[in-house]
Amino acid sequence: MARRTLMTVRRWAAAAVLGTLMAGCGTTSESEGQDKAAKEKTDIRVEPIAQARKITDTQGVTVTTDRAPRRVVCLVALCDDMLAELGMTPVATNSQLLAHPEFLGKEKAAEIPVVPGGFLSPEAEAILSYRPDLVIGLKDTHGKLAPALKGATVFWPVQPGRWQDSVGYLRDLAALTGRTDQGERAERDFREKLAGAERVKSDRTALIIFGSDENFGVATPGNDVAAGLFPKIADYPWKSRGVEGTYSMEEILAREVDVLFVETLSFGGPSDGKLSDRLAENPLWARIPAVRNGAVHEVDSEVWAKGRGTRSLGIVLDEATARLK
Repeated sequence: MARRTLMTVRRWAAAAVLGTLMAGCGTTSESEGQDKAAKEKTDIRVEPIAQARKITDTQGVTVTTDRAPRRVVCLVALCDDMLAELGMTPVATNSQLLAHPEFLGKEKAAEIPVVPGGFLSPEAEAILSYRPDLVIGLKDTHGKLAPALKGATVFWPVQPGRWQDSVGYLRDLAALTGRTDQGERAERDFREKLAGAERVKSDRTALIIFGSDENFGVATPGNDVAAGLFPKIADYPWKSRGVEGTYSMEEILAREVDVLFVETLSFGGPSDGKLSDRLAENPLWARIPAVRNGAVHEVDSEVWAKGRGTRSLGIVLDEATARLK
């Protein structure tokens, strides 16, 4: 799989810019800000959510609807996650997230139509055929659809980089749909779970690695919402190195990683095998402490890489804390 395709999918999963194996800003000030955020205790207080016909989201995007949206098309898994938290389902989606047992499960998820064209090129005409009153997509991937949808529906481009962004988007959608109680409850549950994980922070060194075929990358805070949780719950020394940055297997080995979480990314069809099996072909892989000690965990990329909402992140916390003990 080409490196550009790999990172395109990871952008959808981690709000990163196109690059080789890692992406992101990588500035000193941002790294310092991330370190500071990791040390701050999570506030479990939840402010009331008020119903609204107009919101301005965490990225400054203003969304206005004539009435509470009921027919929502999801072009990004964060949308499916938010709807699930609010007790709703999309009229169509291009994500497989809802098949996870903590969402709808495979049988019920199979009843929801799949948007033709896939994640990268969903068809505007097909989207409109579902008669949506709201379409939610990823800004840097689906923004090009905005002109084709204008006047026929409301398009909301989202771009989460941190868990706080995901919470903000959830609150905004709860306000638009009028499902404020559900939104407040979901936010409270997530905040309490994160605060609980912080209290039992592990001293073990963790790493999230992702990829497909021969390419792999390291998920870093600021670029990857799930990775942004890890400095709060473990030793997570991985920082963004910019658009062309990457970590070598030699550097990973030098960090003496205790626990490895591996995301095997697929591209529309069945995977050709586990990423960890492919990485095992590198002789350095076997020397990593996590590999030697049987602490390599293949995780569900639909949840870990693509979900990015409060329910997905809650699953990440549950799975990570259990394996970091």
